[in-house]
Amino acid sequence: MNEQRKGAHLRANGIRQHYLHLAGRGPTVLVIPGIVSPAILWSHVGEWLAQDYDCYILDVRGRGLSEAGPHLDYGVGACAQDVAAFIQAAALTSPIVVGHSMGARIALRAASFAPDAFGGLVLIDPPTSGPGRRPYPVPKARTVGLLQAAQRGEALQAMQRSGAAPWPQTLQALRAEWLSTCDERAVHVTYDDFHGEDIFADIAQLQVPLSLLCAGTGGVVSDDDVAEMRQLRKDLVVTRLAGAGHQMQAENFEAFKPALGAILARHTQTLERNRN
Repeated sequence: MNEQRKGAHLRANGIRQHYLHLAGRGPTVLVIPGIVSPAILWSHVGEWLAQDYDCYILDVRGRGLSEAGPHLDYGVGACAQDVAAFIQAAALTSPIVVGHSMGARIALRAASFAPDAFGGLVLIDPPTSGPGRRPYPVPKARTVGLLQAAQRGEALQAMQRSGAAPWPQTLQALRAEWLSTCDERAVHVTYDDFHGEDIFADIAQLQVPLSLLCAGTGGVVSDDDVAEMRQLRKDLVVTRLAGAGHQMQAENFEAFKPALGAILARHTQTLERNRN
């Protein structure tokens, strides 16, 4: 393990929450990963971020080493409460919160009811599905099938058959190792929320600085979605990463780094202005 990376647990919002800390001297960044992405799958991003930021990566409940089980509510509201409670319990000061996919929906909900805890919010390819809208383009059956294969010890074979863009070999092996830590029930609840909860309602009431980083392919965030978000937030900063898919942090990391880096630099400048 990279000596820079340390894992730990704390209790917040009544559950055990596991996180990785990649210590750096800059502003605090908190990463909330996607639907079947334990924190460890973002450790390469954290190692890069730690060059300029103090980076935390959270295992969302039901994933990785955070608490899981039939007693837990896996809805977006409960997960958002976890984020707000984690920020307080870990004594993070105005973190810039970076949420990917499901993590973006969770972070957005958390920021909507706890805006004072956030120094800024970066949404990376957030699912824009919801009531009366088009479905999330990644089929639930594919995601559940991948988890079930991981439970059988066949994650690598399933990933190779999935037709999705390949991950680098080291990340692919890491994903195969950790996929079985994801609770299948959490996936079902998350997909229900993708289609039953309205992301645009959360954006409409958001009071923190907001940026959007979209994939160039995959159709998760359309140009029409971006236009609607801009109607709600005139100050929205949007970056679309040409040629990159939904899992851009894994599949196209070299293009992802400067895009996210520029966004975080803007948020850092805003934080500094607000403090002065």
